[in-house]
Amino acid sequence: MTCLRVAYPLLALVFSASSLSFTASASDLDLSVSKALPKLEQLYLHLHQHPELSYQEKATSQRMAQELKQLGFEVTANFGGYGVVGIVKNGKGPVVMIRADIDGLPIIEQTGKEYASTVTTLNADNSTVGIMHGCGHDIHMTSLIGTAQQLMLHKADWQGTLMMVAQPAEEVGGGAKAMLKQGLFSQFPTPDSIIGLHVSASIPAGKVGTVSGYALANVDSVDITIKGKGGHGAYPHVTIDPVVLAARTVLALQTIVSREVSPLEPNVVTVGAIHGGSKHNIISDEVKLQLTLRSYNPKVREQQIAAIKRITTGIAISAGLPDDLMPVVYVHDDETIPSTYNDPTLAAKVKASIEAELGSDNVLVAPPVMAGEDFGLYGLTAEKCPITLFWLGGVEPSQYQASVESGDTLPSLHSSQFAPDYSLTIRTGVRAMTKSAMDLFNQPAQ
Repeated sequence: MTCLRVAYPLLALVFSASSLSFTASASDLDLSVSKALPKLEQLYLHLHQHPELSYQEKATSQRMAQELKQLGFEVTANFGGYGVVGIVKNGKGPVVMIRADIDGLPIIEQTGKEYASTVTTLNADNSTVGIMHGCGHDIHMTSLIGTAQQLMLHKADWQGTLMMVAQPAEEVGGGAKAMLKQGLFSQFPTPDSIIGLHVSASIPAGKVGTVSGYALANVDSVDITIKGKGGHGAYPHVTIDPVVLAARTVLALQTIVSREVSPLEPNVVTVGAIHGGSKHNIISDEVKLQLTLRSYNPKVREQQIAAIKRITTGIAISAGLPDDLMPVVYVHDDETIPSTYNDPTLAAKVKASIEAELGSDNVLVAPPVMAGEDFGLYGLTAEKCPITLFWLGGVEPSQYQASVESGDTLPSLHSSQFAPDYSLTIRTGVRAMTKSAMDLFNQPAQ
């Protein structure tokens, strides 16, 4: 990895709860966050300029551990890879876990910002690729530290155990799995509530979007190898052309969504890549397809996979292929991400808390999306911990309004041009998360 030197080399900047010379109460949380904001912005700029890819987040992990230690947390580093767990026990009460993801993406940043990431690395093909926080994980981390700081400043106003989790490898769906496998809920207190946030590229900064129920999708990557009997392009009658079979398969797979799954169950079957053949006049022996599957209901996911296997086999049989040339369907189980289901009761509590802090006009009801997030795994363990994730608006308000008026599309998450209004976004995220956590600590016993 090559990291070019840029402005804001904030390697020595570390927060401590004692660095603020006042004691705030919950009623003046906005003032408290405003006073902390300059250093939070500096932390954000550092994280933005030093992104690391999934499974390579060594320096990022060290920085998160350092920040939490300075705030007074008992910190366990390198948990489930480069994961970090910070614990503060503040008397008897609920256990509240707050999670942020820490990995970047292989994107060359093209925002034109003076603080843009210039970090590059070499990929498996020995080609230079950029690294960018194009999904807002730098905002997530900064909000986590800001929330930790506020809750430490407000320790007199809540009781319980605070569990801060900085999770690696979210972009490849491996980080939550690794942390849970190592014993996140057995080596540490089992959470009564788990909350997280995610930056939105379609909500203006200063506002928050909440979702009850399914919020993000099941995600599966599927490879299909379609086999055939190759030969000369001038003599197709003595071959079984896998390109034709692939074309039939691509069209037939669309009937899974349109004719097999209930229209009341959202789902997507997308063929994202097709590779086959080598020359104009050669009929190849095989074609490879790469698919992404999306759904909310786990039963729909199973239905999609079963239908893909049935359809591809049926087309092969209809073409007269023998058993040893049947297509191969491979589901990448290691990359499978379950849907994120926001516990309705917890989601309602978090929504009420954020409305109390930001005002109801700044809290939107967001629709579920077909993107994936391994946050959902935390709610699927034997402990059945309730989880909820809310959307944190990141679009500069005037830019958002201009897009509404013009109809122009805003840069999306994972775009090389995604540049959130970081100051307002961080301020809103810290206020929303701190108030949500504090209210969960102070809720009456069930």
